Amino acid sequence: MAHDTVRLAVIVGALGVVFGDIGTSPIYTIQTVFSPTDPHPVPVSVDNVYGVVSLIFWSVMIIVTITYVFLAMRVDNDGEGGIMALITLLRRWKAKQGRKAAATLAALGIFGAALFFGDSMITPAISVLSAVEGLKVVQPELERFVVPITAVIIVGLFLVQRRGSAAVGRFFGPIMILWFTAIGAAGIVGIASHPEIIKALSPTYALGFLFGHFGTAFFALAAVVLAVTGAEALYADMGHFGRPAIARGWLFLVLPACVLSYLGQGALILADEKNVSGPFFLLVPEWGRWPMVVLATAATVIASQAVITGAYSVASQAAQLGYLPRLRIAHTSESTIGQIYVPWINWLLMVSVLTLVFAFRSSAALAFAFGMAVTGTITITTTLFLFISRLKFKAPAWAIALGCVVLLGVDLLFLAANLTKLLHGAWLPLLIGLTAFTVMTTWQRGRAIVTRNRGNAEGSLTAFVEELRGQELTRVPGCAVFLNRGKETAPLALRANVEHNRVLHERVVIVSIETEPVPRVPLDRRIEVDELGYGDDGIIHVSARFGYMETPDVPAALALLDPSQTEGELDLGQARYFLSKIELQRGRAATMAGWRKRLFVATSYITADAAEHFGLPRERTVIMGAHIDV
Repeated sequence: MAHDTVRLAVIVGALGVVFGDIGTSPIYTIQTVFSPTDPHPVPVSVDNVYGVVSLIFWSVMIIVTITYVFLAMRVDNDGEGGIMALITLLRRWKAKQGRKAAATLAALGIFGAALFFGDSMITPAISVLSAVEGLKVVQPELERFVVPITAVIIVGLFLVQRRGSAAVGRFFGPIMILWFTAIGAAGIVGIASHPEIIKALSPTYALGFLFGHFGTAFFALAAVVLAVTGAEALYADMGHFGRPAIARGWLFLVLPACVLSYLGQGALILADEKNVSGPFFLLVPEWGRWPMVVLATAATVIASQAVITGAYSVASQAAQLGYLPRLRIAHTSESTIGQIYVPWINWLLMVSVLTLVFAFRSSAALAFAFGMAVTGTITITTTLFLFISRLKFKAPAWAIALGCVVLLGVDLLFLAANLTKLLHGAWLPLLIGLTAFTVMTTWQRGRAIVTRNRGNAEGSLTAFVEELRGQELTRVPGCAVFLNRGKETAPLALRANVEHNRVLHERVVIVSIETEPVPRVPLDRRIEVDELGYGDDGIIHVSARFGYMETPDVPAALALLDPSQTEGELDLGQARYFLSKIELQRGRAATMAGWRKRLFVATSYITADAAEHFGLPRERTVIMGAHIDV
């Protein structure tokens, strides 16, 4: 019984976090397909309505249910899912095999992660706008207040992010359960007015519409894809809730509720084509439309919360894997590791979302941009999944070929349809994605150059320790901890301290942080000690290992040391911590294009304070600087 209660609690939690985005898609999907403002509008007719509803159903079944829930979610990196998990699996394979294919696919994955940042900007804008637009369905004269109200809600949403979602998270699940129950019930009412709409569940209507009216259906796909927005969230949040909870929540509540809503909206349009202007809200009886607007706004705020949190996680993981600078991260929950707040990303997203709201001013206009971000990420995820399935699970060639034809073929068809909207807004997520991709790859390349140049300046650590034994240095009491990138080179701060001050502490601990391609590292594997060749000089090297979803805490890691490993007692309570601060400057060497050097140096300014990031006590931290050319 207790086990069942825990399982139910996990499913409810997943409903509140994972399904917000995809669960609010019924608000705007069908309305966008038949929107007269679309550059390629779909005429309202019986055949087209049946075809569109059938296309939506089978797109959801193929992309969400089959590709993500049944297949992709079986591939994980120590329980974690999402495109960053696939990238780490590819990087791990590349290290073993050294093949160019893995590097190319990893770069493709980084572009998919970059597109997710575009998704994180567009989702809050289109979701909240579409909900607030219910006002003009209830009271048409309130249309002029839609954009201002949306802006106020979005500002409030981002202002409360620093408090974290832990305190209100337990309310998200019940709200979303109420949401799915309400949209399912409204859908049943619509179906009752035209029961024959249920025939649209047959794939013959989707295939007949696609091949019989290909010109119309192809352009309609750019809006149909809105029904699968948020599919990546199911995979990305797998580490928090597990595959069983997400699969059950999807199959037994979310999928049926969304399908009922789509069928009901189709029936409503068949009854009167004037209903095409707002079929989601018009499904609800007049007395219930105001409550539905309020509930829809709450649901879209939850959907936005989920994708914003996802952006924090992607940025944090990218920084840990070396694709972004070290960012300031605040953990907002003592019990849930994944609940974090990244201030720099938060304010960037807020400004971007507000800009989109005031620039596009309607959910229909934003839909053209939204589809491109979604299809791009889904296509890349499917590609990486198929590759890893062959590589890791040794899936037979015929199964991979079938996956390429059916799954990847469907994704590419949607991608091609969205490319037709390039001049009508689809360029936006591509621009955001290319910008984020350029920043991430430039940082990775620049970081490698700086690491090489810094290594030349630091010199060999073992040779430096050997030199110290032949020098007359004053050994001062206490423990000094020097943070370094590894144990191959000597910390610049240690070298400067010896060369300029001619002193050395009695106990010297050189610490290097290693981020492993796993979400979390167990405590028994956290630290590894190396005496650096001598057991009597008071100098040791400690490797502290952390997963890419953990925030490194150096003092906590050092507290795990056993006195037998440290050549004597370490007084960590009074230890001094030394950091080597690097001032980057553009060098003359042709290591990167000039504009990329400038971008790399500019990006370095958002790097978080090292003492705070590594959990060092500020009152006992000393920073020593050095210039390094890029």
